[in-house]
Amino acid sequence: MNESDVVEQAVDAAHGALQAMQKADGHWVFELEADATIPAEYVLLEHFLDRINPELERKMGAYLRRIQGAHGGWPLYEDGDFDLSASVKAYFALKALGDDPEAPHMRRARTEILRHGGAERANVFTRIQLALYGEVPWDAVPVMPPEIMLLPSAGFFSVWNMAYWSRTVIAPLLVLCDLRPIAVNPRGVHVQELFCTPPAQIKDWIRGPYRSWWGPVFKGLDSALRPMVRHFPRKLHKKAMRACLRFIAPRLSDGGLGAIYPAMANVVMMMRALGVPDSDPRAKQAWQALQDLMVDRGHEAYCQPCVSPVWDTGLAGLAMLEASDGPRATLPEATRRQLASTAAWLRSQQILDVVGDWAVNAPGLRPGGWAFQYDNAYYPDVDDTAVVGMFLHRQDPVENAEAIARAREWIIGMQSRDGGWGAFDIDNDLDVLNHIPFADHGALLDPPTADVTARCVSFLAQLGHAEDKPAIERALAWLRKEQERSGSWFGRWGTNYIYGTWSVLCAFNAAGVPPEDPAVQKAVAWLERVQRPDGGWGEDCASYEGAPEGVYEESLPSQTAWALLALMAAGRHGTKAVERGVAWLAAQQDGEGRWHEKPFNAVGFPKVFYLRYHGYKQFFPLLALARYRNLEDSNTGRVEHGF
Repeated sequence: MNESDVVEQAVDAAHGALQAMQKADGHWVFELEADATIPAEYVLLEHFLDRINPELERKMGAYLRRIQGAHGGWPLYEDGDFDLSASVKAYFALKALGDDPEAPHMRRARTEILRHGGAERANVFTRIQLALYGEVPWDAVPVMPPEIMLLPSAGFFSVWNMAYWSRTVIAPLLVLCDLRPIAVNPRGVHVQELFCTPPAQIKDWIRGPYRSWWGPVFKGLDSALRPMVRHFPRKLHKKAMRACLRFIAPRLSDGGLGAIYPAMANVVMMMRALGVPDSDPRAKQAWQALQDLMVDRGHEAYCQPCVSPVWDTGLAGLAMLEASDGPRATLPEATRRQLASTAAWLRSQQILDVVGDWAVNAPGLRPGGWAFQYDNAYYPDVDDTAVVGMFLHRQDPVENAEAIARAREWIIGMQSRDGGWGAFDIDNDLDVLNHIPFADHGALLDPPTADVTARCVSFLAQLGHAEDKPAIERALAWLRKEQERSGSWFGRWGTNYIYGTWSVLCAFNAAGVPPEDPAVQKAVAWLERVQRPDGGWGEDCASYEGAPEGVYEESLPSQTAWALLALMAAGRHGTKAVERGVAWLAAQQDGEGRWHEKPFNAVGFPKVFYLRYHGYKQFFPLLALARYRNLEDSNTGRVEHGF
């Protein structure tokens, strides 16, 4: 069988496999997995409330034990290094489930936790979890008075200067930190053995390492503010607490507050602390939203950080369209109907009547975006919107014209002053806030990033409106400034430099930047340099932590697909590097038309929180192989679409 036949066979098999995964109403949704932190927090939430589901917890225990690292603790991603905060939470959860502290896996975990400084050195969110159980005093937590909810957007510490995920997590957390409830903890589980120094003897909970000189400045401010908080006027304090609740109430939905686990869990605990009975409709809705995050595999279970149906559907739809395109492809009537239903489902998810938090910095802009999840109307994001817009434009630009027009209007209005795009907010770049004690994760903000900016350029360029050229040119100038010395681009939302470079090269191609451009040539040279001997590409999440860019111990389907799509966008489809990558990708496909990979492939917050999108290994290889086939058959050899 020649190469052409091999690729065609792989495309057909992958197309059929992905089509079989589609839901009846036209959308796709795949598992979204994180590290031990979220399932461990969920176990502790059940014990905080005394709403224990023994069968679910038995399966979560099996999951947590399986993903324990060889080093004895828990990593943030597959085969990652020991992480103190994740390990403290996982140990605490397993002990709550009934694991004997003297069992070998618990002893190993405890030894490593103590060797790394003990639970007292865990991050802020872990110390808050410990405070809710009475394991540490509330002095272990940075001062976060609810009065900050009263600050206008012009206020330095205003929540409106923080990212969407920060606002939704903080609002109920401010109430919790003020009320200071203690977990029911029906089994009386404690983890004092995880501390190198008894918590009552610790005088200084907030200490470096600091990321800049702002760290000790804000630490001093925290120390000065701490004794003052109790003297704030009572009337002002009550007003602030009401402001927290006023913020939360309209944003509650079947998807939960912000549709992300930490905010959703904080709301459930907040309601309990406020005395809201579990039978209250609001409490029932908030609890059900958490249950909807569960993945039950029969022998084990875990809790997702959120769900990704809109993102999965846009990307899977683009892969299906590519596979159905080109001279050798025929679009079966069944596929045509399914993709029409996909477009209809996506149109039904567009947010047209809710003015979300983004409007604080973009007043007067009409809504028109898509959220990542099923139900998160206050928080659409431009990355999803650009991907969905490109799919709708390719699927049927006439039928989808109104949805595309509204998406275009919203994306243009969300461009930041520097020419780039953040994910959820505009001009959300007050970097100094990342140095306050509460933000020890360094991810309080949502500034413009190369991957999101590139996606917006790809969408606007694919539409081809002449009046959008100034916005595109500003974005291209911003992207050029962001190119790394190596020639790559940083991938904020996908692992990592391969993802970022793929995103930008697609945007450059869509915007008409020629392959001869020095920035393109430099990126191509980097991609070809990091290609693995077997023909594939791979990158370790450790690249977010200082490891070499674009390097891993094995080739991965999703990363190889990104590299191939990048090179083809740069006009390199006929090169040896691309041919070798295509051969590797086709050879890795199983007999059912699927690919497999274990390593994590995305990031929530670099150095803090990583993700495994289970759909990436299915739709990106299909997109890459179908693109290669179509370019081989093309008269121009040029990628004609933004993505």
